[in-house]
Amino acid sequence: MNDASAADAYLKQRHDDAFPVLPETAIERMRRYGAVRHFTSGEKLFEIGKPSPGMFVLLSGNVKISTRDGHHRPVDVITYTERGHFSGEVGQLAGRPAFADGMALGNVEALLIPPDRLRALLVDEAKVGETLMRAFIVRRVGIIARGGGGPTILGSESSPDVVRLTNFLRRAGYPYEVLDPSVDAEAEQCMISLHAQRIEGQLPIVVCPDGSTLYNPTNDELGKCLGMLVVGGEDGIFDVLVIGSGPAGLSTAVYAASEGLSVLVIDASAFGGQAGASMRIENYFGFPTGIEGMKLCARGFNQAVKFGAQTMIPMRVTKLDCERTTPGEPIRVDLADGRKLRARTVVIATGASYKRLDLDNLHEFEGRGVAYWASPIEGKLCAGREVVLVGGGNSAGQAAVFLSAHAEKVWMMVRSEGLAATMSKYLIDRIRATPNIELLTRTEVTKLEGGPDGLEYVSWRNRDTGEGERCPVRNLFLFVGADPATGWLRSCPVELDAKGFVKTSPGSLQTNVEGVFAVGDVRAGSTKRVGASIGEGANAVAQIHAYLATLATVTH
Repeated sequence: MNDASAADAYLKQRHDDAFPVLPETAIERMRRYGAVRHFTSGEKLFEIGKPSPGMFVLLSGNVKISTRDGHHRPVDVITYTERGHFSGEVGQLAGRPAFADGMALGNVEALLIPPDRLRALLVDEAKVGETLMRAFIVRRVGIIARGGGGPTILGSESSPDVVRLTNFLRRAGYPYEVLDPSVDAEAEQCMISLHAQRIEGQLPIVVCPDGSTLYNPTNDELGKCLGMLVVGGEDGIFDVLVIGSGPAGLSTAVYAASEGLSVLVIDASAFGGQAGASMRIENYFGFPTGIEGMKLCARGFNQAVKFGAQTMIPMRVTKLDCERTTPGEPIRVDLADGRKLRARTVVIATGASYKRLDLDNLHEFEGRGVAYWASPIEGKLCAGREVVLVGGGNSAGQAAVFLSAHAEKVWMMVRSEGLAATMSKYLIDRIRATPNIELLTRTEVTKLEGGPDGLEYVSWRNRDTGEGERCPVRNLFLFVGADPATGWLRSCPVELDAKGFVKTSPGSLQTNVEGVFAVGDVRAGSTKRVGASIGEGANAVAQIHAYLATLATVTH
């Protein structure tokens, strides 16, 4: 995540997309969305780690754009010199903290378009909006590749907590840089300046873009430090509160926000859900060569933000209070940080949580060799090693094929007779054709062994013959299904089926509680496919409009 040369090469290749110059006609049309601001030489238009005031369109003068490396040294990116150059990336759509410094070189005149007006511009002015949105996305990709402007993580890349934090940041589409004090003298010096020691529980240390320091933070603590949890509303009541940001939740947010509803999306970990952990989805309509699950979900996330949806990720919902004293009264939602929100409708899109093997010490190795997804981070960690993967669904097949390009060998295990009943044929064929994937049927993992550095040995046996094997394996991937993430619903009388999935009315996505809907994998009877989840999210919005129309009738 800190390959400056790769980032520079990417931005050079996509220079025209990343740094276009707006024509005079576009500038004139954009004036009604903002206000002209003047800056003197050396003055900052925006600053790393501080909430961005919006997008600036250069009218006269020069503006130097620079970021910082992991050691907080300035790194020049580009200098805007032409009238029509503009600042920003996707974070500016929501007023998130900037990843770069913008400094005036001499006197500068610029048109400032704040986030809410910028989103309106993207929708109203389709041609200009396409240019802006493409530039924002390409710039974010370049920033992520470089790692500058985001948090600096001090610790070993193989540390379980570093892996946890980097996975969180990767799935959040956030840049970061990892510096290992054991091999980087400057990182060691940074630790000394922070009065930190390499002792258990203190590493990793995270230095946030605003200069604040966190010691082995939780994902929630890091998200708060990075400004991910700030939201606002005119009256404190949202039209639609979406709980969960997998494909179904993001689809709901896109369609609801694009139709003028106020939307808030909350997720306890990161956007994308289980689909975001898939390295390649090849059976989704319109992508004949496949698409990485995270890329698909990132596009949906950016669409939702473009249309004005607000997000709080990571944040847990602790209570859904569905009791009402009067018809049409908003539903109350409690958050883990003590905040209380209100919404006219709630969409449950929490998906499912990963199932775990019945092994006494499994929890000891979660994050220390045991993983429930296979990302490029895990691919790098298991390079040249033998790995074990348990599961027979499409996600397992996609992960096995991906890992086979990194690992020396992939032991793929299923308890059943084979893969035909649970996996798409194209994946079965690909697994058969991959020489370093060995499929073991009627086989189960029986024992995990390891030490302070994590998992070291995995044992398994054949369920029919009883024959077993113990292999030196440091990476175990589990794709054994998922249980509905509905434990948090106990406070609300939403009806669940025997397995814990949310029940909805026949032919509807509304639950037995008025104003509460369910979409995607968490819904009883849903088709567990990305395309189906996206369709349900879109369909839910039509039903939400109908419900809101009845509220308007009741209240008037």
